[in-house]
Amino acid sequence: MTGWIIGGFDSQPIYYDYGNTLYYDEQTVYYNNEPVCSAAEYAEQAQQIAANVPEVKPEDVEWLPLGVFALSSSADDSSEDSTLFVQLAISKEGIIAGTFQNTATDESFEVEGTVDRETQRAAWGPVDKDWPIMETGIYNLSENEADALMHFGNGETQQWTMIRMDEPKK
Repeated sequence: MTGWIIGGFDSQPIYYDYGNTLYYDEQTVYYNNEPVCSAAEYAEQAQQIAANVPEVKPEDVEWLPLGVFALSSSADDSSEDSTLFVQLAISKEGIIAGTFQNTATDESFEVEGTVDRETQRAAWGPVDKDWPIMETGIYNLSENEADALMHFGNGETQQWTMIRMDEPKK
């Protein structure tokens, strides 16, 4: 993926291991045991990354599918138990786009966001809305299972798991 995005990245891939290498203690976010910022600032950074979608002509955009992921708020859930799904793709400009679907409520909506090249944080949210914002590392999206954070407008942040769905056999 690093060769796909125009300009690539300036460092080795960063894997965000939420709860281990990146964690919250009280109202402070830590990365590798070093304080990064407050929890509110971290969520605001994710919202800014998601909102930083550059202006491009739709006909000029090339997309690389990242996959369809089942979303789980519990480590005990499997993709078969999930009713929440997100399908994502990334452009050469680092734009993330896709669709969120809740099969329990039959709700679906488009999502968009970007990748911050310095931190390699990928963040996206509903088109034309500020919250909720989902984030993970861009490298995490190359894995079959990855942790992610869901930031809500009320200041709450939850850890979720993204489980890559197998492609249909047909």
